[in-house]
Amino acid sequence: MKILVLSRNKELYSTKRLVESAKARGHDVQIVDYLRCYMNITSKKPTVIYNEEELRDIGAIIPRIGASNTFYGTAVVRQFETMNTYTINKSQGITRSRDKLRCLQLLAKKGIGLPVTGFAHSTKDIQGLISIAGGAPLVIKLIEGTQGIGVVLAETKKAAESVIEAFRGLNANILVQKFVKEADGADIRCFVIGDKVVASMMRKGAEGEFRSNIHRGGSGHKVKISPEERATAVKAATAMGLGVAGVDLLRSNAGPVVMEVNSSPGLEGIEKTTGIDLAAKIVEYIEKNASKGNKIDRIGI
Repeated sequence: MKILVLSRNKELYSTKRLVESAKARGHDVQIVDYLRCYMNITSKKPTVIYNEEELRDIGAIIPRIGASNTFYGTAVVRQFETMNTYTINKSQGITRSRDKLRCLQLLAKKGIGLPVTGFAHSTKDIQGLISIAGGAPLVIKLIEGTQGIGVVLAETKKAAESVIEAFRGLNANILVQKFVKEADGADIRCFVIGDKVVASMMRKGAEGEFRSNIHRGGSGHKVKISPEERATAVKAATAMGLGVAGVDLLRSNAGPVVMEVNSSPGLEGIEKTTGIDLAAKIVEYIEKNASKGNKIDRIGI
């Protein structure tokens, strides 16, 4: 099968591992910089062109779309969808997961556990927003932030007011969430493929850091998750319409709550922590499902 890995950087660990695993299983693999693709949008023969050549007879694509390039990256994925090319994550699912507010609204609709969350536009509504989240301490997030960037812990009401006013002064969209103190600066990354959690690790923030992102100096170790945590992660990925996802959970007193659903989860940290060959599992998933074609998206939001 001919498989395309849509990635901007061939040297990234995740990109290299996917290529290695696909080649090891006998597939023809090509890395394609999706920002260098251009498209012929026509009703009878839609095409994607890369390096002045049409990308033909593609069995499947693996989108590794960066957050800053979501608009154009998903446009390329969508063009492949119009060509009936199988993709492990459809453009709609990627778009849903990248919009933090939309993601939380969908999860809430499905009854999936979430931290208490507030959202508002006007700085005149700060007091009500803080009240929704249960008061300080609380977490303030930029909707467009990734890898822990644009996430602030406000330990007092005055600090929360100042941060919210500053963000709104930049005309930034923000979320305010209850701080889950009992999580103690740790979260669980569940790697979901299809309808299963195939690997999980606990990530702990560096000393004095409430964000657990490994990119920010956090550490990871293997963890055994409960049936409820496993079910929550799978439901969250399904709610987004994603075949492959990284679902981040917190252990709260009320049970597992979802912090984020990542449509391009990194492989390095979790593969090295768990020893599980996730790249091979992704390729196996493609082998089992590519012939069935893309499922119709019935989520509707």
